[in-house]
Amino acid sequence: MAVLLRSVTWGLFPWRGCYSRAPQRGLSKGFVEALEAVVGRPHVSTAAAVREHHGHDESMYRCHPPDAVVWPQNVDQVSRLAALCYSEGVAIIPFGTGTGLEGGVCALQGGVCINLTHMDRIRELHPEDFSVVVEPGVTRKALNIHLRDCGLWFPVDPGADASLCGMAATSASGTNAVRYGTMRDNVINLEVVLPDGRLLHTAGQGRHFKKSAAGYNLTGLFVGSEGTLGLITSATLRLHPAPEATVAATCAFPSVQAAVDSTVQMLQTAVPVARIEFLDDVMMDACNRYSKLNCSVAPTLFLEFHGSEQALAEQLQRAGQPFSLTTEVITQDNGAFHFSCAKEAEECNQLWTARHNAWYAFLALAPGYKGYSTDVCVPISRLPEILVHAKEKLKASGLTGAIVGHVGDGNFHCLLLVNPDDAKELQRVKTFANELGRWEPWGRGGQKGWENLLRATLMASQNGPCTPWDVHRGTWHRNGQAAAATGGNRPCGFGDHEAAQGHTGPPRPHEPRQGAVRSSKDLACRRPDDTASSGNTGSIRPL
Repeated sequence: MAVLLRSVTWGLFPWRGCYSRAPQRGLSKGFVEALEAVVGRPHVSTAAAVREHHGHDESMYRCHPPDAVVWPQNVDQVSRLAALCYSEGVAIIPFGTGTGLEGGVCALQGGVCINLTHMDRIRELHPEDFSVVVEPGVTRKALNIHLRDCGLWFPVDPGADASLCGMAATSASGTNAVRYGTMRDNVINLEVVLPDGRLLHTAGQGRHFKKSAAGYNLTGLFVGSEGTLGLITSATLRLHPAPEATVAATCAFPSVQAAVDSTVQMLQTAVPVARIEFLDDVMMDACNRYSKLNCSVAPTLFLEFHGSEQALAEQLQRAGQPFSLTTEVITQDNGAFHFSCAKEAEECNQLWTARHNAWYAFLALAPGYKGYSTDVCVPISRLPEILVHAKEKLKASGLTGAIVGHVGDGNFHCLLLVNPDDAKELQRVKTFANELGRWEPWGRGGQKGWENLLRATLMASQNGPCTPWDVHRGTWHRNGQAAAATGGNRPCGFGDHEAAQGHTGPPRPHEPRQGAVRSSKDLACRRPDDTASSGNTGSIRPL
């Protein structure tokens, strides 16, 4: 499926110029007719404009269009499309809403883009079990509108109105993660079409309850797999009771250190905060201009409390003070100023809409420039030190940038504005991103979801020589968990069937990982010491 992550070169810069310089392999007339036979002629397109639209997301990477775009209407068609592409060695690129910032939909070697937006049904709703089953075309906003009369909601909120199955594929996070968790915590079951067209239910067909102590956690394997293991055709999600009332607030600080120290102290004292977001002075200036706010241009925390009317009343201890006594003491001890509170729904929506539009506000600072985003997760205890260091590095780099983050769960982004026509500036961005990802104090376990085309080079330093990134490259962990998902050494990863059967020649076009799925027995029984006698360095290599 996805030749998406094969290249880690910086050659995808500059911005889109529509087509990449890499030659497109193209599809035969007979193959296109076979696609039309599966989904119908109106649901297949090879038009240049359509292919260009599906060859990029909202990142700065150049457009790499697929050879064809198809719109399946149901899971059976997705299965038949996958089997057809698999048998002919054609790469598959799944496409949702195209709101990603990591270049994940770039068709680096052409192939077929499967646009899943026509599959937009909410299949099942189980209010008593707090679960719902959605297809890939359902977005988070559409789901929450559907749930309004049930007293439930789905809280994972990455900002963009993204596809829920796409959010599962990328293990999305968001502003509510501090209280409700990320997608990894809120996905119960997945229906996945595997590379050869077979259908897999990761927690068992029809299961929509949270608890299970049997077998492998296959759901966790596919959440965050980014389209490299299969196409997600439905997701069973965990729902939450909608809060009876909410209160939002902003609080400005004299320095980054003061704002982040307050965050850590609030979490340590169990302040019942649902959202806690950090925006530095550059981002606050951008949001003021773009969203017509009137906030201080200083490092700022956006906070939100959820609960019953009574609980929130207890938190608002003093008239005119938007914080509970504990929060007030913490923030004032750290030099906070310019408190602002929003209790009405309209005011809260304005505040969080501004936060969600921060990316576009940042781009508006320099029309014609493109944005580049990093994504870092660190231990809460190290958050003040690391965020202050990141801000200092950003200033020293001479680049135009801002910092914003879901600091309640130790996650922040350094955003950079880049002139796509300036090669030296592009190189400085690359250098900054590499240094940020490799900075020693957070060491292994530091970077969360680095941009796809750079992330592969950072995974080894984060996790050691046998890394989770080996899964994306077609080799499995030593515990063989992924191989067990499809029964020993049957093919699972996209394009590795020939390798599993002993193929040793040049990789076929659909073999982006150039690897094989080994059996769980082969991997689990091999000790690290066994590699010494064979001259292996310790990492699992492709066959």
